Amino acid sequence: MNRIKELRKVHKVSQKQLAEYLGTSRSTVSMWEIDASQPDNDMLVSISNFFNVSVDYLLGKSDTPAASQQKGVKIPVLGRVVAGIPIEAIEEVLDYEEISPDMAAHGEYFALQVFGHSMEPKFSEGDVVIVKRQPDVDSGDIAIVLINGDEATIKKVKKLPDGIMLIASNTAVYEPTFYSKKEIDELPVVILGKVVELRAKF
Repeated sequence: MNRIKELRKVHKVSQKQLAEYLGTSRSTVSMWEIDASQPDNDMLVSISNFFNVSVDYLLGKSDTPAASQQKGVKIPVLGRVVAGIPIEAIEEVLDYEEISPDMAAHGEYFALQVFGHSMEPKFSEGDVVIVKRQPDVDSGDIAIVLINGDEATIKKVKKLPDGIMLIASNTAVYEPTFYSKKEIDELPVVILGKVVELRAKF
């Protein structure tokens, strides 16, 4: 089942993440990939649904992953983003969201669950935001920002001549925070991506 490994690499999904989604063990996924065992029919359907391909493509009976033309591309919903760990390597995956194939073709995306109340009422705790990975944003954009190596935060970015201001939506409780150009370099303050979509959870 080399196709499973190929699809994992394309979608940047680890064996552990795939196993958790399927309700099986990492070792089982590994055994499939080296052809030491085979998934049963129900599992084949689950795998094909996860990667949005046909079962025939998984089995090597077709070279056309037909299902991917109709369905979206799955991206991981992360519980946190921290310094020093590539986003594709983070194992704290809470769920998966789908984005359109056209959207996926024009950049790299991940999803992040919102924690805290600083962006209320626009973003509530538990909501999921879709983020396009990029190292910079325009003034006024809402971005995922990593400050001083801590976990990433979601804030509106306002660019100023001598630095940037990170602004919460809940201004009654959270005051804007200014970072000078020196602080941006030394802390550092790093933009991880632009929030392009909100998927509110009710």
